[in-house]
Amino acid sequence: MALHFSDAEFESRFDKLKAAMEAQKLDAMLLFAQESMYWLTGYDTFGFCFFQCLVVTKEGRRVLLTRSADERQAKHTSNIEDIRIWIDRGSASPVLQLKELLFDMDLLGCKLGVEYDTQGMTGKIALKLNEELTSFADVSDASPLIPELRAVKSAEEIVYVRKAAELADKAFYAAMDEIHPGADEGRILAAMQGAIFEGGGDYPGNEFIIGSDRDALLCRYKAGRRNLSEQDQLTLEWAGAYRHYHAALMRTVVIGTPTDRHLEMYTAAREALAAVETQLVPGKTFGDVFDAHAERVDAHGLMPHRLNACGYSLGARFTPSWMDMPMAYRANPAEVKPDMVIFMHMILMDSNSGTAMTLGQTYLTTTGTPECLSKLPLDLPVKSG
Repeated sequence: MALHFSDAEFESRFDKLKAAMEAQKLDAMLLFAQESMYWLTGYDTFGFCFFQCLVVTKEGRRVLLTRSADERQAKHTSNIEDIRIWIDRGSASPVLQLKELLFDMDLLGCKLGVEYDTQGMTGKIALKLNEELTSFADVSDASPLIPELRAVKSAEEIVYVRKAAELADKAFYAAMDEIHPGADEGRILAAMQGAIFEGGGDYPGNEFIIGSDRDALLCRYKAGRRNLSEQDQLTLEWAGAYRHYHAALMRTVVIGTPTDRHLEMYTAAREALAAVETQLVPGKTFGDVFDAHAERVDAHGLMPHRLNACGYSLGARFTPSWMDMPMAYRANPAEVKPDMVIFMHMILMDSNSGTAMTLGQTYLTTTGTPECLSKLPLDLPVKSG
């Protein structure tokens, strides 16, 4: 079995988790976040769309409760040795089977931390879990514990992040080869994702964003394609993904001739990106980062056209989103620390004139100046006929 990380790396992560559990006086944790399971054990699956739970004790025991469809997945991709199967059968409840497992593990009356804040935990599961475990154990929300550990990357993780960044750059060049008046957005997407797959990369945590004309002002993927016009604008937000680690980028490409509004908004976005770079240093907060962005954008009179956040952490993420915490928004006290991977996006959308402008890069923080992981130029990309 070949895992993506060394035994020493996994041991280091587990030691950090045990220390964090001890600090919060937790006897055990119920992990529902796929990212937590992957980080701690290498377990790689999209089976979290169904019920599964990794039980971790302060003594170091790990037991996975999952469906039979994921049993081999866990054996092939993780270092978990104790794998239990909950049975799909009539009205049988996996939560009740989890409760039985916890009883067998002698965790009755323990202090139990639960990952509630994740796509692997539905409201239905949470309600049933609370109903069954309230009288069984002292249950508390421990959702932030592992994400805070995951936010600072190890040397082994940074290798994968750099590879993801390389793939993201290749995807942009593949896109630019396809962008011209009359180009099909579907071919552009195919070229971008193809470059990543050909480079050994993975599916991203969410869909790439692509939109032209008025849809260039959207910040989400939507179904449907169009062909580019002689005079057009195309917003792209994408990420290279390697071993599930992401490095994101964002650009608005002008087809034809940039308008004065394009140039004005680009200048503001470029200044704002330079400003946030000064704040991506230890001792600053994610709130400081946002304030630097807002000050520059607002100085250009563009406050009505910016967002209320300007970036977020990246790492190994699963669907439905590659976004990770912490996020850059006003008054967020989360600290910038060395070896964080942070995507900064300067997004300006003027619905009055129908003009879009974006500029986004992924950075690796250091003990000083942040390192931009992309080699792409920051010039406004323009493609003419």
